[in-house]
Amino acid sequence: MDRLALHVNGTVQGDPQFVVEGLANLEQAGPQHLSFVARKKLRLQAEESKAGALLVWPELSADLKCHCILVDDPYLAYARISQLFWSARQVASGIHGTALIDHSARVPDTCRIGPQVIIESGVELGEEVELGAGCYVGRGSRIGPRSILRPRVTLYPQASVGSDCLIHSGVVLGADGFGFAPVPDGWVKIAQLGRVVIGDRVEIGANSTIDRGALEDTVIGDDVIIDNLVQIGHNAELGAGSAMAGQSGLAGSAKVGKGVLVGGQSGIGGHISIADNTQFHGQSMVNKSIKEPGVYASGIPVQPASDWRRMVARLKQLSALSDKVSELWSRAKQNKE
Repeated sequence: MDRLALHVNGTVQGDPQFVVEGLANLEQAGPQHLSFVARKKLRLQAEESKAGALLVWPELSADLKCHCILVDDPYLAYARISQLFWSARQVASGIHGTALIDHSARVPDTCRIGPQVIIESGVELGEEVELGAGCYVGRGSRIGPRSILRPRVTLYPQASVGSDCLIHSGVVLGADGFGFAPVPDGWVKIAQLGRVVIGDRVEIGANSTIDRGALEDTVIGDDVIIDNLVQIGHNAELGAGSAMAGQSGLAGSAKVGKGVLVGGQSGIGGHISIADNTQFHGQSMVNKSIKEPGVYASGIPVQPASDWRRMVARLKQLSALSDKVSELWSRAKQNKE
């Protein structure tokens, strides 16, 4: 346990030689497990847990009967220790015999290329890149060192992925943006001539899509995390350190600052800008620029159906009520005169 404590700059309370065999939550942990106290209000659950060891704040460790690693942030310490029990690499060393690689592509010997991967002309892979089964890397694309693509990731031509990225299955980078000019009998497609540029240390969840730019690039900054089923439109920018939760969307040409947190099922409209360090609750509809950082929300929380129906009925009456108030206000003003 002393090695784990050293890994997270913690202090051991108990036996430093205690052997941790795995991680578990407070409810399911056994004597061989290390667990963590994510919130201070969980002190009682920590006392009742059967965990052999806990990551815990120093002020909560008194009288706990198990071994402890005292840290300033137990959840962060858990995140760092969890990486010691997991390997991101899932593909065997070398190039699988079924992979199709163009002769002009640069693929270092340290790369891991899975079954039925297709790598087209002019592609450049960094050292230790891993491509899972069925990945497609289009002409002229770039993938930085140590980045990992899970099975069935698609990179359209000219896509660029930075170093130390993790891109999950089903992600599509560089599909055409939703650009069409209307004509009387339908639509004329606007050629999408830009790229998708992904920064360093970015993680993109399964089945998310990021469109290429129409003229300028679609850009995802460093250290961004994107959940499953997220859609990002053409020419959009997502600033460094931002996070988008599942089923959220970013429309074309939106400019999102650094450190922005977007809750699940939220939608950010096109051609608007969002200030750094802004946070949106789930199901927020953002249709205008946000210039001041803060916490914003627009979704209506769940409530009993009978209450919701009454609220909707009253909303329908607001227009008539507003007209009545204006009329009364006008009369009162005339009486004063």
